[in-house]
Amino acid sequence: MRVVSLVPSLTEAVAATVPGALVGATDWCAHPADLDVARVRGTKNPDLERIVALAPDLVIANEEENRAPDLAALRSAGVEVLVTEVREVPQALSELARVLEACGARHRPRWLAEAEEAWSALPAPEARTTAVVPIWRRPWMVLGRDTFAGDVLARLGVDHLYATHAERYPRVPVDDLRDAAPDVVVLPDEPYRFTADDGPEAFPGVPCALVSGRHLTWYGPSLAEAPRVLGEALRAARR
Repeated sequence: MRVVSLVPSLTEAVAATVPGALVGATDWCAHPADLDVARVRGTKNPDLERIVALAPDLVIANEEENRAPDLAALRSAGVEVLVTEVREVPQALSELARVLEACGARHRPRWLAEAEEAWSALPAPEARTTAVVPIWRRPWMVLGRDTFAGDVLARLGVDHLYATHAERYPRVPVDDLRDAAPDVVVLPDEPYRFTADDGPEAFPGVPCALVSGRHLTWYGPSLAEAPRVLGEALRAARR
């Protein structure tokens, strides 16, 4: 089986489960750190000619991260493409199982079982917290409706205030974000790399949780530890 992955989290999942299956991945596929495969540019601008030249049995993609015209072009070139859709945690777990089976996994990996257990064993939150969750600045963009990261946070007791917005990733002026009066601002380190010196200063007087974007937005082996890692970051911000 020869697989090209156009989704960083799926790259990590396949590499951890079916060693040797991956022959290509995007420039943004940073896990595992020692992954030695051909690089095919980014998720939004993949090098289609190079992908076809790699003669993959399968390209794995995602309906949000990858562009439909690129996937259609690969299919027209005779390449099989598996497209995932992930908007909530249970869907992520089932889609991961589907991808891994398609990539030749003979057994359900231990990390996937651990992820299922971690999320099914979550205790009910003692209290719910409101949040805004920027994912970019210049311009400011936040989580809106129907997002995987929003579902992750909701399961941890965090209700982000733009969950019913018409757009999935709306642009919202920072003054409006402050006026929304969240209990906490959740600042991931990707896609925009918010840090202690870049982000919290825009929300004076509001607790800010700096969180791992890999644990908030990726669906792969990181799901097994995401409840603990994110929970610790959220609790630390509210102390």
